[in-house]
Amino acid sequence: MLPVIESPVAAPPPPAVETLLGVYRRPAMELVRGEGVEVVDADGAAYLDFTSGIGVNALGYGDAGIAAAARRALDAGIVHASNLFHTAPARALAEALVARSFASSVFFCNSGAEANEGAFKFARRWARREGGEERTTIVALRGGFHGRLFATLAATDRPEYRAPFAPLTGGVTIIERDLDEVARALDGGSVAAVVAEPVQGEGGVRVLEPELLAGLRALTRERGAALILDEVQCGLARTGALFAHEHAGISPDLMTLAKPLAGGLPMGAVLMTAEIASAQKPGDHGSTFGGGPVVASVALHVLERLSDPAMLAHVRTDGAWLGDALRALAARTGRVRAVRGIGYMWGIDVMEPAAEIIARARGAGLLLCSAGEYTIRLLPPLIATRDDLARGLALLETSLA
Repeated sequence: MLPVIESPVAAPPPPAVETLLGVYRRPAMELVRGEGVEVVDADGAAYLDFTSGIGVNALGYGDAGIAAAARRALDAGIVHASNLFHTAPARALAEALVARSFASSVFFCNSGAEANEGAFKFARRWARREGGEERTTIVALRGGFHGRLFATLAATDRPEYRAPFAPLTGGVTIIERDLDEVARALDGGSVAAVVAEPVQGEGGVRVLEPELLAGLRALTRERGAALILDEVQCGLARTGALFAHEHAGISPDLMTLAKPLAGGLPMGAVLMTAEIASAQKPGDHGSTFGGGPVVASVALHVLERLSDPAMLAHVRTDGAWLGDALRALAARTGRVRAVRGIGYMWGIDVMEPAAEIIARARGAGLLLCSAGEYTIRLLPPLIATRDDLARGLALLETSLA
């Protein structure tokens, strides 16, 4: 008798996946164009944007100056030159940042996470020179968000982001937003730097008190550690000052910038004092694309616009109005537990999952984002007028109901 040959069992089909990796929960609509403070989807629906591309599109959409700066750089024919050679746009942008800040030197890269990783490296290099091989620890504060790379994720206080990728980079510690605890952390002599966001964006839009920032500055200076201020989201006019730490009357040793810097093109920067810069050697760090001619040309235009005293005054004045209006909305609706923020950067704690309110607002024509499960974040373009803000708040109030 011939043996019975069983048919092979077919392997189950692989699960369907997105061609764009599904690390984001994107709504179904597809954005196709924008103008001013509004974007339009493929079906022709318009939305008032209170996200600014997560704090990126400070000048809104369709800015003529951004387009002209990019066009001039493209017409020169050098889209990319690498960092093997000097280019005028990178030099001009670095000089403009130095002229407007505490810094003596600037390093360009491509994102906020890269900027923070670079700042950690630069701080460790300096700390080893000044205090010995044991000075390596990076201290971060509770509620901070510094990026999704291995070192910056280790400094980010979001357990749900950290857990799937453990073990993370060592030598990074997260402590409470408390000066006594910071002092204890600095006692051992092993800390290279303390990193803090003057306004914690992803952490719920929490404005660090000027006294806390001043205390961090005093303690780090006294104990020989660097102070890194992460202004990736709160910097570049978002708070009504060009740099958020200016409200506290201090200056750091290093500062990181990104989101709005190049008007939506990918760019990050690390600004540092001459003392930090002097510890860095050729070959210590690098970025193939950092400070390319096109992004640097656009960033110079953005910087000039955002550092205009009239722009800063507008953000301070209308940002204060926005805060008052949000507090009045909270009292009127009874649907908001807390209001926090400064300038054009606000968070409201709500009584139901933020995602549900964000979805209703999107249906009404308003784009919002979250900063935690029960916190809605408002990041309107800095060009938004008071009428634009009022229109957005009316849509928000409808969506809270």
